[in-house]
Order: sequence, then C-alpha cells, then structure tokens
Amino acid sequence: MSKLHVSAIMAGIAAMVATGCTVKGSQDKAGVMSKENVEENVREFVYPLPTAFEVTEMLNRIDAAYILDICNPNDNVDKYVTEAKRAMNMGVYSADLCYASTYNQQANVMEYTQTIRALVDALDMTQAVDPELATKMEDNENNKEAMTELISNSFYDSYDYLNKHGRGPVSLMIVAGSWTEGLYIATHISDDTFDNKEMVKILLSQKEPLEKLIKLLDDNKQDANIKELRELLQPLNEIYSKTDANSITEETMQAIKKEADAARSVIVKP
Repeated sequence: MSKLHVSAIMAGIAAMVATGCTVKGSQDKAGVMSKENVEENVREFVYPLPTAFEVTEMLNRIDAAYILDICNPNDNVDKYVTEAKRAMNMGVYSADLCYASTYNQQANVMEYTQTIRALVDALDMTQAVDPELATKMEDNENNKEAMTELISNSFYDSYDYLNKHGRGPVSLMIVAGSWTEGLYIATHISDDTFDNKEMVKILLSQKEPLEKLIKLLDDNKQDANIKELRELLQPLNEIYSKTDANSITEETMQAIKKEADAARSVIVKP
C-alpha cells in the first residue's frame, strides 16, 4: 500500500458520485444524500474500484501473468490537456493501479500513483481528500477493518465535495475510463481466454455494470463529453445486450475484445 492509493480511491469515489447524482428519492431535506444512502448505492454500483480489483484478483487467481505493456504508459499523462481526457484517463490509470497492486508490482504501483496524483491535481480534486489519508492508510495497511473505514469515509467526503461542486460529468468519465480499461485488461491476458471458464464468467459479469453505466450516461448526456462517451460505448452495449446471462459464444467474446480495443484506443489517445 502506498501514498498513491489515495488517488486510486478517488477513481472509485467517482462511481459513487455518479450514482448519487441520478438516484431519485434518496436525498435528505437539504438535497444531499445521507452517508447510508451513498453506501447503499456504492454497494449496488460497485464500480470502478471494487470491480477493477475483482477483475485483477481473478487474473491473479488463475495464474495469468502480469503484463506491463497492457497498461497505459505513464508518459502519456502530460499529453492529456482537456478535462475530459484527464478524467477518463484517471479512470484508466486507476484500473492499471489496481492491476499492478494485485500483482504486488510495487514499482509500477508507485508510478501509477504519481500519475494519478498529477491528474487529481489537474482536475482540482485535491480538496476532496483528507490531507492525512495517505499516512493513515500506510499506518493501517495490514488492518483490513481500519482500511475499510478509511476508504468509506473517503468515499463520503469526496461525494460531498464533488456533488456540491457539480462535478457529475467528471465522475462519470472517470467511471467509464476505469470500466473500459478493466475490460481491456481482461480481454488481453492470453490467447485462450475463451477456454477459461472463470474468464468467461467475469466477462459476462460486466453486462450489468455496463447497463448501469449506460443509464448514467443517458441521464447526463446533455453534457457534450458525456454524449460522445455514450456513443463510444454503444457498440459494446449492443453486443452485451444480446448476450445470455449464463453463456457466451466465442464469436461474441471476440466481438467484445474488438470493441473494447476500439473504445480504449479513443480514450487513451492524447
């Protein structure tokens, strides 16, 4: 665990914020969701942070080799100059950080942490994070209960900050970037992906998160960047909408891989 985990958490927070911005009937009188409702929505839309770890932990569990070249090069970070590109690639790098962390690639973890910190600063999100959070997390890295509480509190504080500052579209772009990168990594670990039943299961499990993400994008498509992102993910949405809940053909697997490549290519392009 490193100081960069603060930034990794920020990407996960965005999913909560995005969900909270569109949920009806779950706000208090002041129009701000309670912590209990935020937590409930996080559990319902456990993305991108938990799902990114779910994907990478699964890869580790089936002994898939860690492939550094899959991830977005850290050198690209300075090339992202628009808010949309910075937000989407904050999500991408957060998924890459989860991947490196799951495989205990400490050098890469530090690099991705620095990259994400740069994007947090560029997106003016530093005030959303407890300045002592990094130290607290390092002090409690072996205490799961304490870590869970720290992360949860960070979720709540960041939700409050981003919600008050009208940053819903930014959070959605982070979510979409992380989801796309997670899918991209999962479809590039080996040539025999289709033959691995657990891999098939994890790819099928992405159908529901994508449906929820598309709904969130639809609810916010008055934003030009969100509208473009929605169109970018539509091919994947169409493929998943035709898949069965319990099975998938090799042809569909290849189609998902192709469209994940295409969407990810647009997102990471400077």
